[in-house]
Amino acid sequence: YSSSETPPAEATDLNGALADLPEKHPNLAAVVLIGDGDWNTGGPPSAAATRLRMREIPVFAVPTGSTEALPDVEIGAFEVPVFAIAGKPLRIPFTLVSTLPREEAVTVELKAPGGELITQNVTIPAMGRLEDSVLWRPQQAGQATLELVVPRAGEETQMENNRAEATLDIRQEQLRVLILESFPRWEYRYLRNALERDPGVEVNCVIFHPDLGKPGAGRGYLKAFPSGEELTKYDVVFLGDIGLGNGQLSDEQLEAIRLLVRDQASGLIFLPGLRGYEASLLGTQLGELMPVVWDEAQPRGWGTPLPGKFVLTEAGRSSLLTKLEDTDDASAQTWSTLPGFHWYAPALRAKVGTEVLATHGTESSRFGRVPLIVTRTYGSGKILFMGADGAWRWRKGVEDKYHYRFWGQVVRWMAYQRNMAAGDKMRLFYTPDRPKAGEALTLNANVMSATGEPLRDGTVVAQIAAPSGKVSSVRLNPAGEEAWGLFTAVFTPTEAGPHQIHLTCAESGDPLETTIPILGTTREKRGRPARIDVLEEIAQLTRGQVLPTSDVASVVAAVAALPDPEPDQRRLPLWSHPAWIGTIILLLGIFWAGRKVAGLF
Repeated sequence: YSSSETPPAEATDLNGALADLPEKHPNLAAVVLIGDGDWNTGGPPSAAATRLRMREIPVFAVPTGSTEALPDVEIGAFEVPVFAIAGKPLRIPFTLVSTLPREEAVTVELKAPGGELITQNVTIPAMGRLEDSVLWRPQQAGQATLELVVPRAGEETQMENNRAEATLDIRQEQLRVLILESFPRWEYRYLRNALERDPGVEVNCVIFHPDLGKPGAGRGYLKAFPSGEELTKYDVVFLGDIGLGNGQLSDEQLEAIRLLVRDQASGLIFLPGLRGYEASLLGTQLGELMPVVWDEAQPRGWGTPLPGKFVLTEAGRSSLLTKLEDTDDASAQTWSTLPGFHWYAPALRAKVGTEVLATHGTESSRFGRVPLIVTRTYGSGKILFMGADGAWRWRKGVEDKYHYRFWGQVVRWMAYQRNMAAGDKMRLFYTPDRPKAGEALTLNANVMSATGEPLRDGTVVAQIAAPSGKVSSVRLNPAGEEAWGLFTAVFTPTEAGPHQIHLTCAESGDPLETTIPILGTTREKRGRPARIDVLEEIAQLTRGQVLPTSDVASVVAAVAALPDPEPDQRRLPLWSHPAWIGTIILLLGIFWAGRKVAGLF
């Protein structure tokens, strides 16, 4: 059954097919439905079946197909990001779905540009799914196409779904990071060194030194907190052991940081310390951004003579942030052997809507294990809470291997969405980052005025050219009355393939051009088991029957056994019919005309 789309899509719409029958056939007595009961577009078939029941039209369902899925291995997901950084390792997750009766060991291949071939041995579970990843290090900037190939496994019957392709941009990276700190503690010093040695990161620092009354100075140091225009250039902000007042941050600066995260898609990292200055932020604008509930009775945290350990949660084992080795198991093992910490923040529990990646190995609150690494989203930006200041100790015995890798991954993860497409005055990012045809795509644009300040009101228009040449014009509106240069709109692509985006703003000047790849969706998937339960529900609702496929005579007999429909009685009230008054007027007219002719008047 083709859907009602024009042109018809490759989809099955049982509800639409059944609902149209009474209108197409007014004298419909019964319906014979032959199929597997599977549907993938339109409403549920039970809605149309209910309307057929109200008209007393039974449905006789004849099931086809097998109730068991054909043996097959399918690539369920191939999660290639929009862009990657030249020279940096890229972890690409993929999912394999199997309907094979036994587990199979196969070698998955990733074909990269230049003939590069990366292989990985995996074991696909029987009648299950496998989630794994492959590591690739792009070398040159430019457009790249990756192809994932899964060889034939066991008794697999079809190979069409054993390949998946995706394109991405390989870029030369330059991220901007701002570190705000009160004193140059050890965690700050090693963090700054790690980011300064990263060729893809430009780092600036503000050390307030509240006791000295003037900020620190040196290479990469700022004399004061950046202005509104300068602040918007930073992709990630580290908020160390620093608070409100006392020669540190002001209310206006806290509000600027909040708007930077909410509207400019920047990342914010809470990195508290033993002085407890971050406790003063709880009642400010940044209090709602904090991913954890703070223990106000112990604002300076807890020190321990014995080193504490990080323990990854289930989410942490599979997170890109905590990936210190190439595999999940090896990474979890590395975390368990990292040098411990001697101080942790007074976090009681994680707030609702957050994701806990790591907890304290031994210490608990009344809510459970103390959360140490927690992430969340706020507006269009991301937030991370690091509840221990011992990451610099990870260098023991291995130098910079894990310390540099962890903070490098954190910075790039938090800046990913913000850097999807950027120009001089405009920046475009969207969700989801791998949109599909027929699904809503949210466009977000950060726009600066000609003077470099975030634009609060303006005419921002995106011209979207589909692969067929059809051009759609979408206007992006301010995200709110207090939006800080953020404009947003929702667009639903109908075609698969690369869509050319031409973003313009009369108030900012130069346009921004980029390409958004839209993935196609295959609704009609071969080898799926028949859904006999759907056919049984339709037959039950309409008081029909489910008949065996092999016995054609039973289908004919069931339809022939239907009782004759009751005669359709249509009463015509003659006494009030307009023809009566018309006939009387006609006869009176003839009578009057006859008398005139006879000269009786």
